[in-house]
Amino acid sequence: MSNISENLNRIKATLQEGVALCAVSKYHPEEELQEAYDAGQRIFGESHVQELVRKEAALPKDIEWHFIGHLQTNKVKYIAPFVSLIHSADSVKLIREINKQGVKCGRRIPVLLQLHMAQEETKFGFTIDECREFLHGDEWKSMEGIEFRGIMTMATNCDDESQWRKEFAEAKAFFEELKQLTPSPFALEPLNPLKPLNPILSMGMSHDYPIAMEEGSTMVRVGTAIFGSRGY
Repeated sequence: MSNISENLNRIKATLQEGVALCAVSKYHPEEELQEAYDAGQRIFGESHVQELVRKEAALPKDIEWHFIGHLQTNKVKYIAPFVSLIHSADSVKLIREINKQGVKCGRRIPVLLQLHMAQEETKFGFTIDECREFLHGDEWKSMEGIEFRGIMTMATNCDDESQWRKEFAEAKAFFEELKQLTPSPFALEPLNPLKPLNPILSMGMSHDYPIAMEEGSTMVRVGTAIFGSRGY
């Protein structure tokens, strides 16, 4: 007997007001996602394009599909028509491709700028200085196929809670800095005026999301604590 719905309810009970839950469902079969859906979950996070395309075709159409892994530029076109949010816009090259595919699809594809805060070389993303340089420039202002919704980061993969807290706090401070830019990259008109958009600070996973929330996260990405270990 699966505990997915119980796990989901337990996680949701710990979320602060205003914090959204992205259920990280990569490597888990459609049946498990359906169980989470039946328990009320609507936002799912995937990190492999082929798997995401397959699940999007098989599962209910009101799911918000978030892409949370490293995205190769040659794969953007496959998810551009339907993806609700790309968490991992980690380079100017990728941003340009997302914008190009968004224009082709006649939509603004929502993205988060991925910051590299962790002490690991394997993580992707902009440094704060690189991100600042991009957003202080003019190129993004004329992009019509992309919608900048906020930033995403991952803390260093370690057991040091003070390290996590430091990195999350730095990301939050930068997030607040970006919100004050004129024009703000996050101030685009919402596609649905009845549903105003708030900038998103996506940080925190199964092991560190309570600390991420304390440091200001507005969206957490939780997989193992909901679905259990992945069936790779």
